[in-house]
Amino acid sequence: VQLQASGGGLVQAGGSLRLSCAASGLTFSTYNMGWFRQAPGKEREFVAAISWSGGSTYYADSVKGRFTISRDNAKNTVYLQMNSLKPEDTAVYYCAADRRGYINTIKDEYDYWGQGTQVTVSS
Repeated sequence: VQLQASGGGLVQAGGSLRLSCAASGLTFSTYNMGWFRQAPGKEREFVAAISWSGGSTYYADSVKGRFTISRDNAKNTVYLQMNSLKPEDTAVYYCAADRRGYINTIKDEYDYWGQGTQVTVSS
């Protein structure tokens, strides 16, 4: 199984980025997908998750209203649209896949992880 995250970069506060995570080696349409992030010296934290069908989503309070998670099962890809970025959004962002039948915010319960993509927001 491979999860390849991309789309990170350096952006000014208030700007936008769109992260992508391309999956292979698994039946993508049967997995719920999540995005997590880890800032230097901090624990990896939940950002957003989407159900296998795309019909349900869930967000951390810190990103609600600014970030949007979506997926394209035909392309085996999950996205994270990030708007109104803040310096505190700076982190390495990871995508993850979970086979459970419900949207999951607990990182230890995810089955597969991508390698991460760096997002840096300057003030």
